Amino acid sequence: MASTISSAVFSYTSPVTFNRKPKRGSVSVRAEGGINPQIRKEEAKVVDSVVVTELEKPLTAYCRCWRSGTFPLCDGTHVKHNKATGDNVGPLLVKK
Repeated sequence: MASTISSAVFSYTSPVTFNRKPKRGSVSVRAEGGINPQIRKEEAKVVDSVVVTELEKPLTAYCRCWRSGTFPLCDGTHVKHNKATGDNVGPLLVKK
């Protein structure tokens, strides 16, 4: 189907066709003002690494909401964050 643009002065038919099906692709979401509110702001990039075999517990929860008082470990603060914002973030669970 071609699109037509009309006015009192001119009419133009475009050879462009429109696909009615939504395109599959990726979605980028960017937070205004950054995601990290206060954790290690003096560092250029906050990076943590762990050796899974050296974890003390069989299951360890890591923070993904950037609001944990025990960052990088999760302290459950995401529950309050989710209620306040409507977000659905949860921890990263690493099994030993």
